[in-house]
Amino acid sequence: MRSGTIQLINNRKLNMSDESKSPETPALPEVPEMPEMPQIPDIPEAAEISEFVSTYVIPWSINIIFAIVIFIVGRWVVKIVVNLIKKALTRAKMDVILVNFVSSIISTLLLLFVIIAALNQLGVNTTSLIALLGAAGLAIGLALQGSLQNFASGVMLIVFRPFKDGDFVEAAGTSGVVEKISIFTTVMRTPDNREIIIPNGSIYSGTITNYSARSTRRVDMVFGIGYGDDIKKAKEVLSKLIESDERILKDPAPQVAVGELADSSVNFIVRPWVNAADYWPVKLDFTENVKLAFDENDISIPFPQMDVHLNKAD
Repeated sequence: MRSGTIQLINNRKLNMSDESKSPETPALPEVPEMPEMPQIPDIPEAAEISEFVSTYVIPWSINIIFAIVIFIVGRWVVKIVVNLIKKALTRAKMDVILVNFVSSIISTLLLLFVIIAALNQLGVNTTSLIALLGAAGLAIGLALQGSLQNFASGVMLIVFRPFKDGDFVEAAGTSGVVEKISIFTTVMRTPDNREIIIPNGSIYSGTITNYSARSTRRVDMVFGIGYGDDIKKAKEVLSKLIESDERILKDPAPQVAVGELADSSVNFIVRPWVNAADYWPVKLDFTENVKLAFDENDISIPFPQMDVHLNKAD
């Protein structure tokens, strides 16, 4: 009886729980996820902008402006200084090549100084730059050692001027008239009208003979007569030939004397002084006149000969 009552109560509870349940609701469609919006960067505040401008923009702008001013004014000053140096060297009657060379060197050095000053204003470490330029210059110098030797010799030739354009010189085994002296080479014209270009290093490292350095030159000549000829007569003939040539200078006085008793002749030395431009004409004309005068006065000009004596055997 009791078990039946309990079963009835349980059935009622089940029925009540079923009645209390609501009917099932339909499922809602899924809503797509919204894409993530890009993050908006933080806008700097006015204080940060002001600090950036005062810390970087204004100082750099001032440095750039000052660097430009230094470069422009420096170039202007360099141009004025170079022009003044050119005028001073020209008034001193220096060679045009020397004037241009010195002016270009000074201009390059001053412009380099202006560039370094402008870079220093921008905050560039010019000490490292100068060291870098020095190392580069050393490397270039080693690579161009021969050319630099010619360059240095050209500078010495232009500065000390052992010869100038138009001089007849003997240098580096070549004789000729100097036509042009440049920084690296010298151009010469030989008597047979050949043009020879000689490196300045070869010229300056050797002996230089400048035949045009003095306004006058001495013509050294030697004439031989036979041992059987009259020495006084020969000397008189030579002296008259000197007096008859107007190109021969009176001061210094010419010299005519017996210089050597050679194996087959008595040699006279004849040394007249002439203007440098008359050297070769006088020497050539005087040599011809001596031969003609000796022939007219029966004075022999011996030549090397050998006497051979043959002894017959008995």
